[in-house]
Amino acid sequence: MAHRDYKTILPGLLTGFLAEEDPIKARLEWLLTELMRVEVEAKVGAPKGEHSKERKTHYSGYRVRRLHTRVGTIYLVVPKVRQGGYIPFFVTERKCSEVALLSLVQEAFVNGVSTRKIERLAKSLGVEGLSASQVSEITKGLDERVEEFRTRPLQAEYPFIWVDALYEKVRRNNRVVSSAIMIAHGVDLKGQRECLAVEPMWEESEDSWREFMRKLKKRGVRRVGMFISDAHQGIQAAVKKEWLGASWQRCKVHFMRNILAKVPHRDKARLAEQLKQIWLQPVRRSAERLAELIIKEYEEKYPEAMRCLEEGLEDSLLFYNFPEIDKRRISSTNVLERTNREIRRRSRVVGVFPSIESYLRLVTAYLIEYTEDWANENAYIKADKLEPLLEQELAQGAN
Repeated sequence: MAHRDYKTILPGLLTGFLAEEDPIKARLEWLLTELMRVEVEAKVGAPKGEHSKERKTHYSGYRVRRLHTRVGTIYLVVPKVRQGGYIPFFVTERKCSEVALLSLVQEAFVNGVSTRKIERLAKSLGVEGLSASQVSEITKGLDERVEEFRTRPLQAEYPFIWVDALYEKVRRNNRVVSSAIMIAHGVDLKGQRECLAVEPMWEESEDSWREFMRKLKKRGVRRVGMFISDAHQGIQAAVKKEWLGASWQRCKVHFMRNILAKVPHRDKARLAEQLKQIWLQPVRRSAERLAELIIKEYEEKYPEAMRCLEEGLEDSLLFYNFPEIDKRRISSTNVLERTNREIRRRSRVVGVFPSIESYLRLVTAYLIEYTEDWANENAYIKADKLEPLLEQELAQGAN
């Protein structure tokens, strides 16, 4: 099979691109065309117009295909083959979150959403002139990848697991309702972050959260040092009943919001600054003393707020049991909140999801990408700090 001498032709090509209206876009279009040529030649077994004993099929003309890229829309002339068909690898291997968005558009077609709304949704996602068959072609295999990620085996030990739920509007039985996806992120003994679980919540209850926890066990999790979440009663009960020996840290950020919700607007900023200092203290005893002073100062003026602080304080200070670890990492669910904000920013263009399955698919697709990115980053918590602390916490829980 003949090969091109790119060292010879590239200088002339690069110079020629400078005369184009958009040189970068022109270079990308040429590169993608070359990638398709090489890929199709391998699939056919011979270059176009050449005889070869290795030929597996034959060329069958071309089709024009739109490809939306960050430098603009490119019109590709995609070779067609008689047997097996051909889709360029850079189309089928695009980021799974983009595929999930396209799949969402396809599902909107199936569920009878108006054409105008679908066109508006596709356009907001950067896709124009999209047909149902095009979406079906590009989303092939996405559901299998999502299911594989959601059911993959997990490690036996996680020092810290953060738990939360994401809510969006979903169409169910011809009604638009608020539906939730339960999410768990964890840090393993190497200090690396990963998304552990993504599950739909059919009703906001203790049973839902207990089933969520049981699925973690079925997938291999045996020991957890501490769970971190807001004060949802279902989460607290599930941790207590399903994970003997594990402690539960109440997110300090959510806790502050709960307290400030019982305070008039005029005093929120001043009290918020005082409350923040509780969880910035170097040791637990200092935090407790400061909380006592704040309660004493405000208990007559805002009794409900101070009762909330007093009753929830102990659960918000569990992170002090891990003095070697940066308290900012484990005192709140911020690690989840940042990810959730990014997901909401992307899902906002959807408005109402056509089904809980499409919502679950989209959320999972983004979390797959985040988990892959985290695997290539530095450890979220240094590994040498984790294993002895896990042993210590489990021993304390057993006592």
